[in-house]
Amino acid sequence: MRIACVGGGPAGLYLSILMKRQDPGHEITVHERNPAGSTYGWGVTYWASLLDKLETGDPESARAVRENSVRWSDGVAHIGDRTTTHHGDEGFGIGRGRLLDILAGRARSLGVRVAFDDEVADGAALPDADLVVACDGVRSGVRERHAAHFGTEVALGRNRYIWLGTTKVFEAFTFAFVETPHGWIWCYAYGFGDDRSTCVVECSPETWTGLGLDRADEAEGLARLEELFVKLLDGHRLIGRATAGGSAQWLNFRTLTNRTWSHGNVVLLGDAAHTTHYSIGAGTTLALEDAIALADALSTRTGSGTGRPELAPALAAYEKARKAELLSVQSAARHSAQWYENLPRYVDLPPAQMFALLGQRHSPLLPYVPPQLYYRLDRAAGRLESLRRLKRWLGPKLARTLHGSTTKG
Repeated sequence: MRIACVGGGPAGLYLSILMKRQDPGHEITVHERNPAGSTYGWGVTYWASLLDKLETGDPESARAVRENSVRWSDGVAHIGDRTTTHHGDEGFGIGRGRLLDILAGRARSLGVRVAFDDEVADGAALPDADLVVACDGVRSGVRERHAAHFGTEVALGRNRYIWLGTTKVFEAFTFAFVETPHGWIWCYAYGFGDDRSTCVVECSPETWTGLGLDRADEAEGLARLEELFVKLLDGHRLIGRATAGGSAQWLNFRTLTNRTWSHGNVVLLGDAAHTTHYSIGAGTTLALEDAIALADALSTRTGSGTGRPELAPALAAYEKARKAELLSVQSAARHSAQWYENLPRYVDLPPAQMFALLGQRHSPLLPYVPPQLYYRLDRAAGRLESLRRLKRWLGPKLARTLHGSTTKG
């Protein structure tokens, strides 16, 4: 097959690796509009289950990813002057740039052509290809060329957030909540290398404007955030956009869905197909899992006597499998985002209770039960199987019922 991947992120690169391992005869080009070595963002997170899947797909790149990652096993929350720690949440962080270097290098070693500075705005200028993979992100130009067919929908989150780096190296996944005269502002921070961490700052729109962050330029905004999180940063600085010449921007998260993921020989992958709120730390994992699922679908559906994939049934099988697997993740992401949007409901609880509910923020039941009552029920459910079953049954049922009544109203 001749395969063109538009976008040189983790999804497109890993798909090219898997397809070359399946059949070295595939002619694969990855078209990346940015120069080699440049990337946006800082570090990305993932969990041990992803490493197992990468090991199955390509042991060599899995080994390199593991060796270049940092690991944490604790979660720490600073709530004003109070601190609480939770043990046992093992996770991993790796620099996005390092991850892309590993995958691009591995792809090249297998014979994939990785073309940088190669702008393909909407797929129209692509060379003739049997399969065009749109893995060019949430604002995919290839997808937008066929937007009516794909049925793209975007919902903007209420809160504002900004993606930053810092020279402070966090040894645990760290949350910090700071109260200001204009409301709460908080950050998620995690290490991804020997000298860098990611620091994502979030707040309500009222807090954002009240603090003047809507009017500040990047330098002024970073200085203001350093003042607010001075205890957390311990004298270290915040850093804006990772790419040269870029600037860090405050955004509203874009939750993107598509009615269908393929059109002829074009298929969507990663953020071009779907997004999930950053607070569950699953974006990179889901993109790589998309690549695994697409490669599996293409390998198991070949035309009789040709040895080549039957494209239409393969793309349909890929879409069906991934949409089914994403249902629970998308629900968790939606409830996680809503938890932060309703932070005042939880922030005055004792730190241990608030942190426990932070860990339960994916639950569809939590928004409809008084927080302290939910905390007590959750602790009891941990001891009694009957209560665990009731909680698993009641949460989704209550959420659907209340959502339906709200919609009708």
